[in-house]
Amino acid sequence: MIITRTPLRVSIGGGGTDLPSYYAQRGGFVVAAAIDRYMYVSANRTFTDDYFLKYSAIERVSSVDEINHPLIREALRRHDTGPALELVSVADIPAGTGLGSSGTFTVGLLRALYAMKREPVTTQALAEEACHIEMEILGQPVGKQDQYIAAYGGLTVFDISRDGSVEVTPLAVGSDTIADLETHLVLFFTGYSREASTILAEQKTRSEANDPNMLAALDRVKELGHEIKRTLEDGDTVGYAKLMHEHWEAKRMRSQGMSNPKIDRWYEMARANGAIGGKLVGAGAGGFLLLYADDPARIRRVLNAEGLTEVRIRFDHDGSVVLARG
Repeated sequence: MIITRTPLRVSIGGGGTDLPSYYAQRGGFVVAAAIDRYMYVSANRTFTDDYFLKYSAIERVSSVDEINHPLIREALRRHDTGPALELVSVADIPAGTGLGSSGTFTVGLLRALYAMKREPVTTQALAEEACHIEMEILGQPVGKQDQYIAAYGGLTVFDISRDGSVEVTPLAVGSDTIADLETHLVLFFTGYSREASTILAEQKTRSEANDPNMLAALDRVKELGHEIKRTLEDGDTVGYAKLMHEHWEAKRMRSQGMSNPKIDRWYEMARANGAIGGKLVGAGAGGFLLLYADDPARIRRVLNAEGLTEVRIRFDHDGSVVLARG
């Protein structure tokens, strides 16, 4: 049996500029952080001549082409280990919550299939293959951030060229800055979001049409990504929190569906009770609200009273790994 563990993520800055509809014109820049909430994928040989798949649904089929789950189907088309195969995925946090679960799943699945075949794969190649499956084969209007941070882990900078190539560098922060962020960042679930692809489709369409308002908003998000990188590398976490607020305001300009009245109210309540900055993580319209606060306990009291559930997080520094190889 093979078991892989692959981290989910929070976007730190520049999210949205990793879509080809934008970076093909102007280049993208994203800072992301892997967190200690994971997707686990197990691959195991069985005694039946079929494919047995367990995720949020269950499939038992005789051929790869019959598989309904698009990511599993396309990954097995590239790495078919033959039937008599059981694939199981479980996650610490469900899909549709804005933490990059689709990219995380694809990376973890590919890592498991490479391990089953006993073939080596570089982290860069793993991330890029996951992007290829989601973006090119399946044509999903998603970006490269999720797959890359899932593969690499850590607090990481992704500089995306117009041709789609990605330069990967660790965010140059010390242990004190990491400890500060882990202490003062709080993450609350606001409710399930729509499919990220639905939300991002509007951005794709408007970017490709050279909509000036969309491109200006994404330009500002990219500038803020660079500013956030510099600020965190200077150890100025309060400055980063202030930039989070600007980042959220710029992100909201991209779509009327980015937020809703409930989320706006919770965000303003958090700000009124000491949150310096924050933003929705992911494509928007639900998911998780990430906040930076000097007094996290006060924010917890206020938002818990509103019925929001907190997920405590620390950063993951390993990326996608094979936990067990039987």
